[in-house]
Parts: sequence; C-alpha cells; structure tokens
Amino acid sequence: QEQLVESGGGLVQAGGSLTLSCAASGLVFRLMDMSWYRQAPAKERELVASVTSIGRLIYADSVKGRFTISRDNAKKMVYLQMNSLKPEDTADYYCYTKDGVRDYWGQGTQVTVSS
Repeated sequence: QEQLVESGGGLVQAGGSLTLSCAASGLVFRLMDMSWYRQAPAKERELVASVTSIGRLIYADSVKGRFTISRDNAKKMVYLQMNSLKPEDTADYYCYTKDGVRDYWGQGTQVTVSS
C-alpha cells in the first residue's frame, strides 16, 4: 500500500530548529520527485521545497537559506531541516509525491514556532 508518513513536528521557539522526516512505502521512491508543502491556518497550502529524482532542489523564496530538503533513496526517506525558524513558519507540514496515476499526501505534522 502506498503511504507517506511524516514525523518530527513540534513546538519550538523562534530562531530554533526542527527536522521533519517522511517515510515512504509502497512507492518506487528513487524515481519520484518528493516535496514538502505547508498549510497555515486560514491560508492555502503552499510548496516549501522539492527534491527531484535526480537531486535537483527547489525552495520557496520564504525559506531559502533557512531550510534544506534531502532524501535517502535506500531508506525511502525525505527530510526537511528547518533552521532559524520564524513564527510565520507555523503550519501543518505535508509530504507529497505523485506518479502517473495519482497524488500522494501524508497525514501532516504540525510545526508551531513561538515568538
């Protein structure tokens, strides 16, 4: 069964760091582009970062220089290292991928940054 499961969210003070993890199963992980999205209260879901199957990295302007996305194909894991966190980074963070048939979303992990 295809599945994405996030972990690593929590409460952190502004300026702090968190690392989110996403475990994939049932997918041909190494061939798939992987992304992190986030959705803050009363806002639309937005792309945070992506890592393609060949390692190309894409970041939202709002997180460039602070967040780092990475993947481990052997473990079928994707990570989001978040540094210098700001209150505006508070959101539910989702792992995402797609194949030729459908989109796959994780259940989300909550990140709260206090000022």
